[in-house]
Amino acid sequence: MAHAFEINTAPLVSTEGLNSPEIAQARIDLAACFRMAARLGMGEGICNHFSVVVPGRGDLFLVNPYGLAFAEVTASSLLICDFDGRVVLGEGRPEATAFFIHAQLHRLNPRATAAFHTHMPNATALCMLEGEPFVWAGQTALKFYERLAVDEDYRGLALNYAEGERIARAAGDADVVMLKNHGPLVLGPSIAEAWDDLYYLERAAEVQLKAMASGRPLKAVIPAIASAACRQMLQGNAESAHLHLESVKRQLLREGADFAE
Repeated sequence: MAHAFEINTAPLVSTEGLNSPEIAQARIDLAACFRMAARLGMGEGICNHFSVVVPGRGDLFLVNPYGLAFAEVTASSLLICDFDGRVVLGEGRPEATAFFIHAQLHRLNPRATAAFHTHMPNATALCMLEGEPFVWAGQTALKFYERLAVDEDYRGLALNYAEGERIARAAGDADVVMLKNHGPLVLGPSIAEAWDDLYYLERAAEVQLKAMASGRPLKAVIPAIASAACRQMLQGNAESAHLHLESVKRQLLREGADFAE
């Protein structure tokens, strides 16, 4: 299902400054997200991808290499790519849909510092349903009330710049995009905030599907309360997300994971 990407072999301008402490930390944080996503069953073979704009370099992004499962990703294995298809730093190449989606997301949505796309089962299941994905009946789901867009226009695999650009434009100002017949996409101002949203999106989808399986009607929260609850959850969200990611790293390190290598 995954596709190799034909990298741009034109000469690079410069790789100076790409080993800064800030970039090293971004590598570690992103690798931790891959590892915990794997442990939680959020990955799918070697097909899915997380990316983040390189600190201090708005023209470059970190992304996982083609061929590695989430459980295999380390900080040093992550690639630095530019928007023109060059691998600026690292061994290997990105998966094709990873490049075409993420390069356009970061190029066209400057606020999207981090972009996480994975076919995690519960949120992806909601992308397969007719109509709005969420009923807004559970408190966890309300974290995404008025922050979510739905892309109804599935056009197959993103194997060219045009489809990547279409997805980027479909995201608009949303933090979460439910790509119908495909899967979820989470955009965030930081790795921690993207991870936090990805985690809670899957949990919200899981409990909604469990409630739907009961066969009983779901009790939706009225819009005014749903909106107010979302605003409450976003107060201090950056700090909460940071602490969440720190807890992820502590758990991984306690279990001997080598993600930081």
